[in-house]
Amino acid sequence: MNREFYEDDIENVASELLSVAKHKIIRLEAPMGAGKTTLIKSLCSVLGVKETISSPTFSIVNNYQTNSDTIYHFDFYRIEDPNEAADIGIEEYFESNAFCFLEWAEKIETYLPKSIDHFYIDVLDYKRRRIRKK
Repeated sequence: MNREFYEDDIENVASELLSVAKHKIIRLEAPMGAGKTTLIKSLCSVLGVKETISSPTFSIVNNYQTNSDTIYHFDFYRIEDPNEAADIGIEEYFESNAFCFLEWAEKIETYLPKSIDHFYIDVLDYKRRRIRKK
């Protein structure tokens, strides 16, 4: 996947990302303000989440339900030590076979499983982005 998009096309981007992802653990990497949380909101919507989706910046993880799946949305921005991820049981989340969407995962590199999908969002200009598989 290597695709330019505008924010109003985010639902299509989310659907396409899910169709090319090989794993339920999906890492989104991008600079602050690039749209990681916005894309995760769309991923959750495409998967059938009906509740309000918000960034787990302070709670580290939010969970959402669809009719058939659990989704975990992680934001590790405020993590100061990777062991904080172990303290919340990150390995159990990763082994749960639930969707796990990760923001700022570089802060917990040592705990990331090998079998994940990794996407990068490039900021092209104020309204345009590119998403590419790393």
